[in-house]
Amino acid sequence: QVQLVESGGGLVQAGGSLRLSCAASGRTFSAYTMGWFRQAPGKEREFVTAIRWTGGSTYYADSVKGRFTISRDNAKSTVYLQMNSLKPEDTAVYYCAADRYGPGSASLSDYDYWGQGTQVTVSS
Repeated sequence: QVQLVESGGGLVQAGGSLRLSCAASGRTFSAYTMGWFRQAPGKEREFVTAIRWTGGSTYYADSVKGRFTISRDNAKSTVYLQMNSLKPEDTAVYYCAADRYGPGSASLSDYDYWGQGTQVTVSS
């Protein structure tokens, strides 16, 4: 069992930055590929980015490429999402998720554990 707790969400103006954190507890964090997903009101949850359990490979949705950066600190059992040049369309609840030895999938169903989400609101 893995417990995930996101933090760092909030209200920011367009063009601003936020850093989200997801702290994990339970099983060995280094064995898990970590992903960030988001869900805007009235829309389906969608993939944002993932970092493999090896730490060497990252994957991004086209909509965030060049603006968002995922990283992990295995010593702190934490994954981060640095979000720069934020746009109003980035407004959503952001969720982190864990997939044991996963390939960095963009599919929600591949992730076994989910956090409760943190709200990010970008004003225009």
